[in-house]
Amino acid sequence: MRQKEVTDVKAREPIRVAQIMGKLWGGGVESVVFNYYRAIDKNKIQFDFYYDSDSTVAPPPELIAMGANFYEIPPYQKVASYCSTLKKILKGKKYTIVHSHINTLSVIPLFIAWTEKVPVRIAHNHSVPGGKEFSRNALKNFLRKFSKLFPTDYFACSEKAGRWLFGNRMFANGKVMVIKNGIDFQRFMPSEETIQEKRDSLGLKNKFVVGHIGRFTYAKNHKFLFEIFAEILKQKENARLVLVGDGELRAELKKQAETLGILGHIVFTGQVSDPENYYRLADIMIFPSFFEGLSLTTIESQAAGVPVAVSEAIPEEAVISNGCKRMSLRDGAKIWAQECIQLSEVRVNLTDQSRAYDISRCSQWLAGWYCQRIQKYETGERSCPPQNIWQR
Repeated sequence: MRQKEVTDVKAREPIRVAQIMGKLWGGGVESVVFNYYRAIDKNKIQFDFYYDSDSTVAPPPELIAMGANFYEIPPYQKVASYCSTLKKILKGKKYTIVHSHINTLSVIPLFIAWTEKVPVRIAHNHSVPGGKEFSRNALKNFLRKFSKLFPTDYFACSEKAGRWLFGNRMFANGKVMVIKNGIDFQRFMPSEETIQEKRDSLGLKNKFVVGHIGRFTYAKNHKFLFEIFAEILKQKENARLVLVGDGELRAELKKQAETLGILGHIVFTGQVSDPENYYRLADIMIFPSFFEGLSLTTIESQAAGVPVAVSEAIPEEAVISNGCKRMSLRDGAKIWAQECIQLSEVRVNLTDQSRAYDISRCSQWLAGWYCQRIQKYETGERSCPPQNIWQR
C-alpha cells in the first residue's frame, strides 16, 4: 500500500522542462515563452529558465512566484564556460525535456543535452536571417548545417522560419511543427483610465501617435521608421513617435533623428515592464523590419485593436485582422506615410485566424504535447509523430 501511495504522488509531480533562453532583454522570444508559462497547466508542466549572465533585465518575480526556476549561466559567447556550466546543471537535474529557443545557436545546448542523454531535445527557431548583417548571417548559415544533428524534435514560429532552419524537405514531410506565438488577448485591452494616465505622463494629449515596440537593433529598421515619421509629420504637425524599447543603436538613432529634425517629436520610453499597455496609446503602429521570424508585436497590435503597417518581411501568418497592411520597403517613406495615415482610420476587426494565437489554446496543446512525448519515450517509442493542429 505504501508503495502505491509513493507512485501516486510521483505521478502527480509536474514535468520540469528546461527552457534555454539566451539573453533576457525585455521582449521578443522571452515574451513568447513567458506567455506560455503564465497560461500552461502548472500541475502538469513547470519551466526552468536558463539565461545568460549578461542579460539586460532580471527574471520576472511574477513567474518565480508561480513556481518557475531561473538559472544564470555564462553567455554563450564564452563557449567553454557556457558548456561546462550547463553540462554540470543538466547532469544534476536529470531533465527529460530540454527546449532551446536560441535559433541556430541551439546546436550548443542541445549538444550538451545529447551528451547527458536527455531523451527529448527540442530546437525551436524564432527567426530568419536578412539584411546586411553579413558576418552574423555567415555564422547563421554555417550553424544551420548542424541544426538537425542533436534535436529529437523541431519547432518554428512560422512556416518561413521552419523552412529556413530545418529545410524544405523536413517541413514538407511534416517533421517541423509550427508553434504559434500565443498571447493573452485580454492583457492588451487596458482600462481607459490606464490609457489616459499613460498619455498624460508622456505628453500625448491631443497628439497623433505613431508607435513602435522593439529593440533598437538593425533588424527593426528604425532608420526607415524615422523617415516615414518625418513624412507623417509634414501632414500632421501634432504627430508624436513613441518608441518603446532600447538597444545598442540608441545613440546612433538619436543622431539620425536630430539630423531629420524630428528628435523633439519623439518619446523614448526605454524598456518597460508593461509593454501591453502602450499599444492603445497609438493611432497607428509601424514595423518596417528588414527580417522577422513572425513578429509578436504585429499580433499584439491587432489584439489591442490598433492598426499596424508592416514590411513584407513579416509573414502573412501575422495578419489576423483587417487592420494590418504589409508593404514593400521599396515603396519609399512618402508612400508608407500616406498609407499609414489612411490605415489609422480603420476600425480593427479580428479574423477567425486570430483564434490560433489564443494562449489558452496554445498552452493547452503544448502541455499535452510534452506529456504525450514523455509517455511515448517511456513506452519505448523513439519518435513522437508531429500533430500540427494549426494546419488542420
